[in-house]
Amino acid sequence: MIRQNKRFTDKTGWRANADRRATWPWRWPNTPAPCASVSLGRRRFLGLVASGAACWSGCRRTNQPQQQADGTGDRRQAPIAATVTVGMIADLVRTIGGPHVHVHQIMGAGTDPHLYKASRDDAAAILRADIVFYNGLLLEGKMSELLEQIGRKKRTVAVAERLPAEVLLSAPDAQGHMDPHVWMDVSLWNRVAEVIAEELADFDPVHADDYRAAAQPLRRELERLHQYGQAMMQCVPAAQRVLITSHDAFRYFGRAYQVEVEAVQGISTESEAGLNRINALVDLIVQRKIQAVFVESSVPRQSIEAILKGAASRGHAVVIGGTLYSDAMGPDGTYEGTYVGMMDHNISTIARHLGCDRVPADGFRGWRGEEAA
Repeated sequence: MIRQNKRFTDKTGWRANADRRATWPWRWPNTPAPCASVSLGRRRFLGLVASGAACWSGCRRTNQPQQQADGTGDRRQAPIAATVTVGMIADLVRTIGGPHVHVHQIMGAGTDPHLYKASRDDAAAILRADIVFYNGLLLEGKMSELLEQIGRKKRTVAVAERLPAEVLLSAPDAQGHMDPHVWMDVSLWNRVAEVIAEELADFDPVHADDYRAAAQPLRRELERLHQYGQAMMQCVPAAQRVLITSHDAFRYFGRAYQVEVEAVQGISTESEAGLNRINALVDLIVQRKIQAVFVESSVPRQSIEAILKGAASRGHAVVIGGTLYSDAMGPDGTYEGTYVGMMDHNISTIARHLGCDRVPADGFRGWRGEEAA
């Protein structure tokens, strides 16, 4: 069961900014235009957030999106301004929100959210948003505290934190925190789609039926993608079902698709790859005759290359099986730049290079379910 958000008990508290939708895009006075990307220090960012929140707390409050006139003089609903941190969430919000939601995505392809530093533009985008979606569970690293503080003044949704606690994995190197990479299990991300649909429906009840209707085909597609992942990983011989990557972002993937997962770095890319860990992985590769390891699009590949050299020095040839998308999706405008395309790429690439000979040439798009038989 999806956990409900208990913070917003005030009937009007999180709707303070709905009347700004009529003037989107909005920016805070004296901030640069969106082309600027000046990195902010933590105190300056907090100061800007605090001053903006204090000003907007006095804005007229409303329960529905503001109406505005189009070029013909007709009245229409202005789209909700949604600011989203990472692409995996932004893709769901765009699909479910459709024409009723304008999405501003902070982090793009190849960006590591663990290390990302907020810019002035990011502060402005968060402040002008009607609603903010982010992963939570400390994925956003240096932005996490800022997002929590903003949540006291406006509606924010930490989507991964809305999942039941029993489905989350602990992070061994994070002092009791939970692993934030829940999108690596497509069945869990399917639940997140439900969270987003219900949040939008509650925030904008006029279009509630549209949000719920848009979520249904998406959720069916995600259910099939999860089945594809199960089928492809089961195709890999059990002894070869070992996934070695740059950092520990694939633990949910391993649990969902019965793959043993090993990584050079820990849950966060802030942790360093130690020589002992590299040597231990070289031992594992040589002993189990593993043929392929994988790099990640948002993580430097030096540690994986060190493993290749170590294995070669011991007479075992191992190759880089491909580049996986872990903390960020592929380039905008590409299939891999969608959540479905990202996970299709990961599943198909891993299965092919670990020994499955039945991966369709077009991956999930060419799969009709017969491969599961």
